Amino acid sequence: MKRVLLLVATNVAVMIVLSIVVSILGLDRWMTAEGIDYTTLLVMSAIFGFGGAFISLLLSKTIAKWTAGVHIITGSEGSTEYWLVDTVKRLAGKAGVGMPEVGIFEGAPNAFATGAFKDSALVAVSSGLLQSMSKEEVEAVLGHEMAHVANGDMVTLTLIQGVLNTFVFFLSRVVGSIIDKAVFRSERGSGPGYWITVMVLQFLFGIIAAMIVAWFSRWREFRADRGSASLLGSPNSMIAALSRLGGLQTAELPPQLKSFGIAGGIGSLLASHPPIEQRIAALQARA
Repeated sequence: MKRVLLLVATNVAVMIVLSIVVSILGLDRWMTAEGIDYTTLLVMSAIFGFGGAFISLLLSKTIAKWTAGVHIITGSEGSTEYWLVDTVKRLAGKAGVGMPEVGIFEGAPNAFATGAFKDSALVAVSSGLLQSMSKEEVEAVLGHEMAHVANGDMVTLTLIQGVLNTFVFFLSRVVGSIIDKAVFRSERGSGPGYWITVMVLQFLFGIIAAMIVAWFSRWREFRADRGSASLLGSPNSMIAALSRLGGLQTAELPPQLKSFGIAGGIGSLLASHPPIEQRIAALQARA
């Protein structure tokens, strides 16, 4: 509940900051003179910016189960399932969070954690991960995912995405109005030039926003690796798991889950994960 309130508070804070910036730059007076209701635009930007991100967060577990084909287990299905659930329960206790749902999905090695709340998250691993790794390595991967849950990474990523969405929505329309008036001489500031400019700017600003989100995603992967090492008392198992992943063909998670997976990343500005070599080096430096 605290993080949901944080989401709302951040939404309000963004609106206040944008209002101050618009006022300082004199854009509010210009927009009013041009017949543009900037207050309504600001509210709509926040609604659209945070609305989609917030809804995705609340539905994240349901979407994950559906898109990845996750089968929830209780531990009664067999020895492997019992060990998996018991290990997650033990790690959740160490991390100080509630027991998450545990699931398995078919596919090449990968794993992810998702959910809107720390105490009711979902942790899932692929059948390929269980088949290709030792128990110590799987435990390290589970520690990595539990660190994501304990750090509240799902909510934080939603906050960042919502803030950036709001700025993209708002700025693309303000600049679109300016260009439409200055270049296309539209009487109302919302002619064809406006909509063309808005679409182009949303694409360009969206790329910049995606780079910022990807940078945070890469940073939190390093933090989750450290969290796994802390939960297990040593980085060795996590180093071994990453080394194993580096030599395997990993699963391609659905787009909604790529940022939450254990594997991935090509080192580019839009990569959600750092290169495995860098993650191993960071853990070795701590060791």
